[in-house]
Amino acid sequence: MCGIVGYVGFREAYPVLVKGLHRLEYRGYDSAGVALVNGNALNIYKTKGKVSRLERFAETQNVGGNIGIAHTRWATHGEPNDVNAHPHCSESGTLAIIHNGIVENYAVLKAALVENGYTFRSCTDTEVMVQLIEYVRSSNGCTLLEALQIALRQVVGAYAIALIDKNDPDRILAARRSSPLVVGLGNDEYFLASDATPIVEYTDKVVYIDDGEIAVIDRGKPLRVVNFDNVESTFDVRRLEMSICQLEKGSYPHFMLKEIFEQPSTIRDCIRGRINIEADRVTLSGAFDNRERFLAAQRIVIVACGTSWHAALIGEYLIEEMCRIPVEVEYASEFRYRNPVIHNSDVVIDLSQSGETADTLAAVELAKSKGAFIFGVCNAVGSSIPRATDSGAYIHVGPEIGVASTKAFTGQVTVLAMLALTLAREKGSIDREQYIATIRHLVQLPQLIEGALKLDGQIRELSKIFTYARNFLYLGRGYNYPVALEGALKLKEISYIHAEGYPAAEMKHGPIALIDNEMPIIVIATADSLYDKTVSNIEEIKARGGRVVAIVSEGDTVVRGIADYVLEVPQAPEPASCIVSTIPLQLLAYYIAVNKGRNVDQPRNLAKSVTVE
Repeated sequence: MCGIVGYVGFREAYPVLVKGLHRLEYRGYDSAGVALVNGNALNIYKTKGKVSRLERFAETQNVGGNIGIAHTRWATHGEPNDVNAHPHCSESGTLAIIHNGIVENYAVLKAALVENGYTFRSCTDTEVMVQLIEYVRSSNGCTLLEALQIALRQVVGAYAIALIDKNDPDRILAARRSSPLVVGLGNDEYFLASDATPIVEYTDKVVYIDDGEIAVIDRGKPLRVVNFDNVESTFDVRRLEMSICQLEKGSYPHFMLKEIFEQPSTIRDCIRGRINIEADRVTLSGAFDNRERFLAAQRIVIVACGTSWHAALIGEYLIEEMCRIPVEVEYASEFRYRNPVIHNSDVVIDLSQSGETADTLAAVELAKSKGAFIFGVCNAVGSSIPRATDSGAYIHVGPEIGVASTKAFTGQVTVLAMLALTLAREKGSIDREQYIATIRHLVQLPQLIEGALKLDGQIRELSKIFTYARNFLYLGRGYNYPVALEGALKLKEISYIHAEGYPAAEMKHGPIALIDNEMPIIVIATADSLYDKTVSNIEEIKARGGRVVAIVSEGDTVVRGIADYVLEVPQAPEPASCIVSTIPLQLLAYYIAVNKGRNVDQPRNLAKSVTVE
């Protein structure tokens, strides 16, 4: 959530900062602002609303200077408005700060500062931080770095901050705790951001700042990283794997549609180097190299949030069926607070697209403290979760800019399938015929998805019928139950239509009371082991006047004779079929949202990376 950008170097800072804010818009925000040091002046411009509104406001302002910080805010403390937008400055007007996260003890700190004569312009916890830093510096007569170190020892909560001083126009100080921060290393210049997307245009060399560290970024000097006790930290310079073209929409009207259509290629990237079709073998190295821990596990716990939680449910089915190891799936936000029973023999799989989800990160730390082995499945290379886990696997689907996840979901399911196959082979819990067949189905996935994407035109027309429906029910069984949940979530996220996903067999335990001729029911009825049961559920819906849109396998004649609308996807056996069935649900949600005039890539109130609770 929110986005940080910073720059110091030989360029004009403002264009770099604004372009960076645009790159971070996908993270979700409600206001934007910049702070620039130009000569002896600290110029701060900020507005409620989109970055484009900030640009219009700044057109008549002085935006000169070679150093600056910028921010997109997602409101926590204080309503979204111009005053609460970041950056915030100290009472003297000397310091400016931007902040992602939440200061949990801000009220106590604020009260103490008020007692010492400080006044506050905003309702934010962030202004408390900059006032505290100034108070420490003036009270102790210390340097700004020392004041920051002292102040942060008093702050309880999560943060990534960037701080500038108008009297020191060559330095940015940046610190983090439980919120992402990356420094880009250029030629005689530095870039700072919440993730690599604003940096990749200028350099492919980055340093990821760890918790409890402060980056001392000085123009013309080597990067320094120190802790709160001013002890130098060692750091690795890493190479970015993304390219600038991955951050552009190309010919597509929205990133979400682009990312839906990228899935054949992203699945190829996901399995490349991991499946040897000639040898009929799949090896997920992060699991294979730690197979003793996996095979000795009495239980596997998968923790995730949102779309990743739906992928985890499919992973539960895959691992239990192939490996015969008990699996539990937990919401990370609940797991971290309910005092779970974790043994040192457990394996905990953390699933996250961004690798920065606050609740999932907290679940990692909790499970590690209990001695569990932690395996991360993530998309964002170099993010916090891969660095916090014992081992793991990247899904390699490239940057996902649309807030509503699409290609990351199918990539996560594919990695979990390869994990299950790797472990099942080592455990001897799968017969060779099934093992080889499942490998070949995974290899065919890109072609099967391409076939499902051919429904685009049909779904675009179908969406017009249901654009103004007020409620949807999504039903599936077995592997397709999590797909139903995911389809309902996609519709809710981007169209703001109420939708629920249910196991089809549970319909009679409540949801059937909702069915009438105005209720669209999306049923996933592909040719799987529970097909006949699902057909019976469709009959029950039709008997009560429900309008059924069915996802079926090509050549289906039974459901076609019952349902009101039918979408045929290529035939695929379990578990590949659940990935293929996801595609039309993504397209349906997309086109309904477009028809309603929604901001598909940046739906209201949502953020791509939930870095606060």
